[in-house]
Amino acid sequence: MERSAVVIRPAAPARVDLAVTGMTCAACARRIERRLSKAEGVADANVNFATSRATVHFDPARTGARQLVEVVRSVGYGAAFTQEGAAPAEEARRAERRDLTRRFLVSASLGLPLLAVAMSHGSVALFNVPWINWAQLALAAPVVFYGGAPFYKGAWAALRHGAADMNTLVATGTGAAFLYSLVATVAPRLVTATPAASSHGEHAAPVYFEAAAVIIALILLGRLLEARARGRASEAVRKLLGLQARTARVVRADGRHEDVPVEALSVGDEILVRPGEKIPADGVVTEGASAVDESMLTGESLPVEKGPGREVFAATVNRAGGFRFRAARVGRDTVLHKIVRMVEEAQGSRAPVARLADRISGVFTPVVICVAVLTFLVWFFAAPEEARLATALVNAVSVLIIACPCALGLATPTAVMVGTGRGAEAGVLIKGGEALETAHKIRCVVLDKTGTITEGRPAVMDVLPAEGFDAEELLKAAAAAERGSEHPLGGAVVRRAEQSGVTLSAAENFQAFAGRGVEATVGGRRVLVGNAKLLSERGVSLDDLEGRAGALAEEGKTPVYVAVGGRAAGLLAVADEVKADSRAAVEALKRLGMEVVMLTGDDGRTARAVARAVGVESVLAEVPPEGKAEEVRKLQREGKAVAMVGDGINDAPALAQADLGIAVGSGTDVAIEAADVTLVGGSLVGVVTAVRLSRRTMRVIRQNLFWAFAYNTLGIPVAAGALYPFTGWLLSPVLASAAMALSSVSVVANSLRLRRFKA
Repeated sequence: MERSAVVIRPAAPARVDLAVTGMTCAACARRIERRLSKAEGVADANVNFATSRATVHFDPARTGARQLVEVVRSVGYGAAFTQEGAAPAEEARRAERRDLTRRFLVSASLGLPLLAVAMSHGSVALFNVPWINWAQLALAAPVVFYGGAPFYKGAWAALRHGAADMNTLVATGTGAAFLYSLVATVAPRLVTATPAASSHGEHAAPVYFEAAAVIIALILLGRLLEARARGRASEAVRKLLGLQARTARVVRADGRHEDVPVEALSVGDEILVRPGEKIPADGVVTEGASAVDESMLTGESLPVEKGPGREVFAATVNRAGGFRFRAARVGRDTVLHKIVRMVEEAQGSRAPVARLADRISGVFTPVVICVAVLTFLVWFFAAPEEARLATALVNAVSVLIIACPCALGLATPTAVMVGTGRGAEAGVLIKGGEALETAHKIRCVVLDKTGTITEGRPAVMDVLPAEGFDAEELLKAAAAAERGSEHPLGGAVVRRAEQSGVTLSAAENFQAFAGRGVEATVGGRRVLVGNAKLLSERGVSLDDLEGRAGALAEEGKTPVYVAVGGRAAGLLAVADEVKADSRAAVEALKRLGMEVVMLTGDDGRTARAVARAVGVESVLAEVPPEGKAEEVRKLQREGKAVAMVGDGINDAPALAQADLGIAVGSGTDVAIEAADVTLVGGSLVGVVTAVRLSRRTMRVIRQNLFWAFAYNTLGIPVAAGALYPFTGWLLSPVLASAAMALSSVSVVANSLRLRRFKA
């Protein structure tokens, strides 16, 4: 009997997101990424330092999520599973922050007395006792062994993998200062040729415990602040999911109405939605009509009319009438959850911004260690025999101390702290150093239309009466009829009347017609306010209003027809008003060398009208919510560094995908959380401020790194004894420490110049 062949199909690629703890710099992320990429069954891996997330695509037949967690742990870092929309291992993050807080408090409280002793320079009698170095050792040991433990563990992990990072620099500098001071305390004769008088006692040798303790405390503080900032990265996803409805009213086959959790919905369920309720799933309207506010999804302020056959989406809000719809997508298949996944993927795929200090330290640290070892060997054989060990050890330690990463470690964070603080004073909230490092590279700015370039709500722009009516009479009749309407267009008409000081009469017999308009009796006359279809149904001749309405539509305005007493009374032109300073902001961005693009879900005619008003030449219109991130990717594939400016939930994936996401403060919380920069006042002028501040800050950071590196470049040869054959000078650890302090002071002073930045 012939046997049928068995075809074994390869398993579909699987994806897992891991929350990674313990990363301290971009080099850590690169190290984990390399290790994951080499693991069996892994197709590709990406580790994002900013979001503490590892995204791994793998073959489930060859490996699994648990094995991948073990791979991360084998490199020396923590890892835990994440779920869509959940804070990635939030408890692990909180535990990491609590641990950093404890270590910082211990280090700071013990480091301050050490600093006081060091700064006294022998002028305080209380400190001039023979056992003062032992007291300093007792204070410094807990700081080094407890507070500094993460640095030494990180340095060891890097060393095991043949790498060097900021942990290596911190561990090398503080470790050298502590070990030298320990030797000077326990066996002072090893570091001094003869018992040396000092400010700390007749037979005490100089010690540098305060250097080790204070450096550890300061760097712990910086990492604590950074960990807290990174912990907010997942809030955008949580808030997105928080928008969805909790329950749904399902119409059963026997006509019963049953309230069920949205998790219990199935495709094909008939769902009833009443006015003011959130829509619990994606589907198609089967009965009834209403106006649905989709601004939570699309960012557009005008409601969308819905009737039989029209699609509705989860998390949008039913404003006016009730309707029934058949569920087509539920749970994780809805558009809302699709946007959630897009935000997560955009955040997870963004490569960490390369940090200049990490790149320098990768070469600098091994060189310094080699120079220190070489210095020790040269002086051990060259120095007089009676002072051989002491001279070699002191010179080697001088090299390590002057190369301590204090200035290098302060170069970026001090500039970032001052720059972000100055930005906050100017109404521009910048979420940390990565946003500052990225903004100066931006050459293309993509602007959302509604709520970003425009005010984000409809307003009556023009009142155009027909023959036989005046503007005040037209506005008075329309506003009186619309006062009972919940429609945003009706609200715009009423606001215009109130702003114009028009006294409104009472309306009777009010009726709202979903998708068409309203009807009411005002002062004994029937008033119709709505679209052309409503007036035609009531037998009202439109006369020449249709031509004028077409002209308004060409200008990007929505024409609203008004009839009074059976006659066409005129038109109200409604539009989303352009912000007063949008044009000035666009012009300023162009002067900075930016390409400005407008991106919107609106129709092309409206979009082009708004673009002309603000001076934008490039327009991308009628882009669906899920397409905005793709448009940003297209620009990035052209080699452009892109900033996205928006305010709506539909902008969140694009904000996360862009190299720099900028949210206007008047927008949704989700857009703000997904963005790197928030403009508190909602003005586009803040984009100009953010770019200019970024460029200035990056210039200061480069200056800081140059001077920090220059001090070491010049100081290390002197500390090694390069000048001794010519001048007889040797740099003592005391002077090495002073040079290190001077480099730190210069870096901080240079960073403080950013306080003079003018928005």
